[in-house]
Amino acid sequence: MVEQSFSPDRLRRRAAPKGRASDPAALDEVCALLGDEPRRRDLLIEHLHRLQDHFGHLSARHLAALAREMNLSQAEVFEVASFYHHFDLVREGEQVPAALTVRVCQSLSCEMAGAEPLRERLQTLLGDGVRVIAVPCIGRCEQAPAVLVGQRAVPRASCDAVGTEVARQIAAFEAARGDGTPEGIDLAACQSFEPLIDRPAYEAQGGYQLLRRCVAGESDADSVIAALEHSGLRGLGGAGFPAGRKWRIVRAEPGPRLMAVNIDEGEPGTFKDRHFLEQDPHRFFEGMLIAAWAVGIETIYIYLRDEYHDCRQMLEKQLDLLRADPPMANMPCIEQRRGAGAYICGEEAAMIESIEGRRGMPRLRPPYVAQVGLFGRPTLEHNFESLF
Repeated sequence: MVEQSFSPDRLRRRAAPKGRASDPAALDEVCALLGDEPRRRDLLIEHLHRLQDHFGHLSARHLAALAREMNLSQAEVFEVASFYHHFDLVREGEQVPAALTVRVCQSLSCEMAGAEPLRERLQTLLGDGVRVIAVPCIGRCEQAPAVLVGQRAVPRASCDAVGTEVARQIAAFEAARGDGTPEGIDLAACQSFEPLIDRPAYEAQGGYQLLRRCVAGESDADSVIAALEHSGLRGLGGAGFPAGRKWRIVRAEPGPRLMAVNIDEGEPGTFKDRHFLEQDPHRFFEGMLIAAWAVGIETIYIYLRDEYHDCRQMLEKQLDLLRADPPMANMPCIEQRRGAGAYICGEEAAMIESIEGRRGMPRLRPPYVAQVGLFGRPTLEHNFESLF
């Protein structure tokens, strides 16, 4: 066997990730965008969204700068960014995409309502300055044909309605920059709305009373879980696993325990999740917190579809109000995480990989998510409808 000799230089720990040297100007831009946000690996996708929203694409120079700032290899950053459909990667020498993207849903409902002829007419009418693409279900089947202009939804879309929204957003870009250049413009303009049933209205109907009785000791966790088992409630994610049994399994695992709520299912018909969430978010919050109390959850992660931009804004506002006046003592920490357009993340383990800042790839089992899930901890995973 030939012995290998290593010089001190080769043994020296790298001061920066492998790959091309980062551009100082790009590094300054990335640092300014991230601000005081933590540089943790699990926030990689959130940081990619910040870059995408601000610049309208992900350039090679910004990906290299982000890798350096987060102390990750450029290969790690690139493989995550290239996995998700809503990230537009632009390599050196490639043309930057149009400042504005119009996404026309091609799901069954929208196709039946004339989405394809609409897409063809929009492509002709809007010209080369706007990118028009066909996309999978955007979760608005009841509003077919549905279109996203940038990040704003146009329900029951027509050429006139889409053209009006395109003109409005382009005018906003030009007013912000003075020259219509997309770079530096925040493309994350969302529709701001209040839920049909806000917290005062929900509490007037008896909302949060069950949670308060549980926390006060009027019901114990075992009896609540037993009632859930007796109800026969099953998850609708595919296997139809009994919800009560899932709670009992996770509760028996050593802490700390985590919870992940999946609102990123993309099949036609799952628009119901968005509809009920927009109508009555606190009913969902109460179900989620009762589950957290019964199982002994430390932190809750809500994984929401990237297509639901306006809903995400509303949810964050309602969560801020909930944190300011929690309906229970020692309320678990609640974090929202943003999907990035990957159908596979409707599967529980793929969603967990995505929350951890990785490609949304399903994990082999065993171990099961209830035993070794998010960040290696026992995890109670539910789709939205099980908690509403």
